[in-house]
Amino acid sequence: MRTFIAIAHTAPTDPGFSLDDLPGGAGRLDVLCRYVTAAFLLSHGIREDVTVWVVIRDTITIEFRGDELRHLNPDERSTAALFQRALETAEERAFSHRAVESTPGIYVRRQGIKRTLSVVTDERPLLHLDETGTLLDTDDIPEDPVFLLSDHLDLTKGELDVIGRFEPAPYALGPVEIHGNHAIAVAHNHCDRATHR
Repeated sequence: MRTFIAIAHTAPTDPGFSLDDLPGGAGRLDVLCRYVTAAFLLSHGIREDVTVWVVIRDTITIEFRGDELRHLNPDERSTAALFQRALETAEERAFSHRAVESTPGIYVRRQGIKRTLSVVTDERPLLHLDETGTLLDTDDIPEDPVFLLSDHLDLTKGELDVIGRFEPAPYALGPVEIHGNHAIAVAHNHCDRATHR
């Protein structure tokens, strides 16, 4: 199982945003939509052995499970609608760490970074995708990796302090900075090569 955890700083926790203005009125939700599609979509299918956890403003966590996921399309607008439905579910029924399903394969919880890392890592290795880290090689890929990355903003000192308790290994994916959704695709490529060699 491959897992990606995305820390989101400006995405909305309120579902009342417009699907017509994802970069502006929806706090760069477009970035997170690209993360989700990069993590799951193949040329003619979906990666079922992947989970994505999006932690929004350290208060709400949305989990996407590839083996259950339905209605995920390549366009950002329909993916944003899945986020919107998850946030509506959080308002209506998510009261604590208990997962509540909003649409098939998408679960929402009221929990932040620390609790999410505790649940997801559970002795699994944490790889922090960061351009200042060691260059990732296929041989560095552990079994059942958990990749951590931020949205369009850098992690704060407070977030780094919390994450540091989980002893992440910082890795860069190349000599130049790339977009997060591209980083997910490159990480997948490393994992695919490690699995199929």
